[in-house]
Amino acid sequence: MQRLSGLDASFLYLETRSQLMHVIGLVEIDPSTMPGGYDFAKLRTEMQRRVAAIPAFRRKLDNSVFNIDHPVWIEDEDFDIERHVHRVAVPAPGGAGEVAELCGHLAGQTLDRGKPLWELWIIEGLSNGRICAMLRMHHASTDGVTSAEMLARMCSLTPEPPELDAEKVRETAGPPSRATIAATGAINYFVQRPLAMAKLLPRTVSVPVGWLRRAQQQSAMPAPFMAPRTRFNSAITPHRSIALSQLSLDDVKRVKNHFGVKINDVVLALVGGAMRTYLLEHDELPEKPLVGMVPVSVHDADESDLVVEGTNKVTGMFTLLSTDVDDPVIRLEKQAEFSRKSKEHHAEIDANILRSWAQFAPGTTLSTVMKVYGERKLASAHPPIFNVLVSNVAGPDFPLYFLGCRVTAVYPLGPIFHGLGLNITVFSADGNLNIGILACTDQTPDPWEIANAFDDQLKQLLAACD
Repeated sequence: MQRLSGLDASFLYLETRSQLMHVIGLVEIDPSTMPGGYDFAKLRTEMQRRVAAIPAFRRKLDNSVFNIDHPVWIEDEDFDIERHVHRVAVPAPGGAGEVAELCGHLAGQTLDRGKPLWELWIIEGLSNGRICAMLRMHHASTDGVTSAEMLARMCSLTPEPPELDAEKVRETAGPPSRATIAATGAINYFVQRPLAMAKLLPRTVSVPVGWLRRAQQQSAMPAPFMAPRTRFNSAITPHRSIALSQLSLDDVKRVKNHFGVKINDVVLALVGGAMRTYLLEHDELPEKPLVGMVPVSVHDADESDLVVEGTNKVTGMFTLLSTDVDDPVIRLEKQAEFSRKSKEHHAEIDANILRSWAQFAPGTTLSTVMKVYGERKLASAHPPIFNVLVSNVAGPDFPLYFLGCRVTAVYPLGPIFHGLGLNITVFSADGNLNIGILACTDQTPDPWEIANAFDDQLKQLLAACD
């Protein structure tokens, strides 16, 4: 068995019927490249073969009533591919709107915790002859980097089925043992955690001190609970709305090179411009800049002695978004400055401090608090922590084949939270910048207005390059 880290388990504790903690990869594929022609049964059989080399897809949760620590992963000895890979047809006429509506409905459903926490929906009937594969994975078992790695194991450089990684095939979470779960959990709780707390407290004190020092020098990233209120910052419901956009990566790089900024600066400027356009159209644009939270991978950081190894290796960086600026060029330049300050400030903070504190997450208590927090709509009772979650994940810049079918687009979709009802995730792959937008339908019934604004914002910056 493998015990979940505190951060991994936190995504289980945070989940309610309205606040669903899974991540989504929506992959558009061309079935004409599949060897021997497309056939759903054949595709599912090939998926079953590849799952043998994806250990995270074969493990499920286990716990004991005597366990006072986080749950564990065990190998699912009764794994059945038919419980995970499903087939559905998109309603006519099968355009992008119908696909997004169907995926929004699926995104609002909970994952069954009695089996491995993932499912794959093969969506047929698109008007362009393509197929969409919607992969849902619980955040407890993946983060942005690991989800990209798992997606890569379902892909290959050619349509032909690849050889499986023998080491991954042999890897296992192991069998269940309720006595071991309880015993090791008690040791962690009564022995290791007090020692970890004693080490963690002194390291944490320096964070607010450094933040205050930088704030006085006007070089700090924005603090939590300082964001202006928008429609996205209230309690959410289980209903999800999805919108997609695809931009040319060469066009984005052209803007980057012309203005001497980074790709992430261009992405954040596009986000700020799109949100400014959307909120202006609804007469809801705050005078103050919006605040974005950017997840930062710490996969390459040195492991802290206070951190238990887990799947999620991520922290967060706050940054202002230049939504208060009308001119797209000035907005980009200002965004680059905001990003620089935030990165310099974030670099001073221990990358593992969030994961270290997450080890102390109280499961039952946190689950109860989140339920009350959502039901009482308490997100509207305090200033917003931030306004939008923005992720930017770099993918392969070459063609891929998903279970034998040529990949034409990959749209990532991250979770939303009470008080934080908008997630914009960007994934660059094979010459394209794919943008996935997930929102709460009751807050944002029209996310396509945001998605369409990305194209317009990029065109304005390209015109400035000319």
